[in-house]
Amino acid sequence: MKSGVSIGFWAFGLACVVSAVSLPLWRALCRRWDHVDDPGHRKIHVQSIPLAGGFAVSTGGLLGGLMLWILKSSGVLGSVEIGSLWGGTEALRRLGVLVAGAVGMLALGAWDDRRDLGAGAKFLGQGIIAVLVARWGVQVPVPDGMAIFGQVLTVFWIVAVTNAFNLSDNMNGLSAGLGLMGATAVSVSSFLWRGASDLACGAALIAGSLAGYLPYNYPRASVFLGDAGSQWVGYVLSILALLSLPPARTSDGGLQQSWRLAFGVVAVPLIDMAFVVVSRTWRGQPFWVGDTQHLSHRLARTGLGKAGAVAVLWVLGALLTVLLSR
Repeated sequence: MKSGVSIGFWAFGLACVVSAVSLPLWRALCRRWDHVDDPGHRKIHVQSIPLAGGFAVSTGGLLGGLMLWILKSSGVLGSVEIGSLWGGTEALRRLGVLVAGAVGMLALGAWDDRRDLGAGAKFLGQGIIAVLVARWGVQVPVPDGMAIFGQVLTVFWIVAVTNAFNLSDNMNGLSAGLGLMGATAVSVSSFLWRGASDLACGAALIAGSLAGYLPYNYPRASVFLGDAGSQWVGYVLSILALLSLPPARTSDGGLQQSWRLAFGVVAVPLIDMAFVVVSRTWRGQPFWVGDTQHLSHRLARTGLGKAGAVAVLWVLGALLTVLLSR
């Protein structure tokens, strides 16, 4: 266990350093490519901000993971086994599908940042990725004979969580901070209660990549996640939550408890999404059209300010994760 935790710290640290070091390069490239968020309607910034965050956090997760594998293979990190979740041809294919899904969400979001895709095209792209993941990646655990039901639930879960984090990216640090807390919760719970060092290391890579990005975005932002980054964060958190679920069992409460943890790590974005969807529908406004009625906006208007509102939602996210995982 001690050596497994040590590898978790290595995973977090490597991803954090790669994300933080690569971000200035991505920021410069985004400025050169004019891949920026310009001031305008409902925008609070007064100058163009590079949409480099998504590229940096994905680089941290992927390159950090590759570096971790190289160090592990070379024997630098000891002999603890961290690949049991992905051992064998079938499991490696599953890992490839999940990574391809992450890259696909990043690319779809970058395209949306660049071309401002309509809601229909955006949902279609997310749905295709989610279907591929549900078919060949990971599924919501269901009893035998209900595989189709599990695939439908998986698609709904991935699309819902992805969009929840996308919608929560409305103030500096909010989406990334909530993602950092969620990934950390999955990593810690996997180490302490499941002994799943492979999943714990994967979650630590995600947490580290977001930790490396946050100082550039909170409380003041020199870069934004963009749709590319917020969709990537939502997708990887939806996958981490699903991977934290054990196989379906009817003889004990293990699945129920794991579902509480899975919901806990994404609770605040999902609650906020449900709130704004109901609110916009009640006012006769399309739910996919943005406004300033998110929980973060309402908290900021109470006098907390934007940084204070984000901090309150971070604390709420941490409390919900702890309470629901008990």
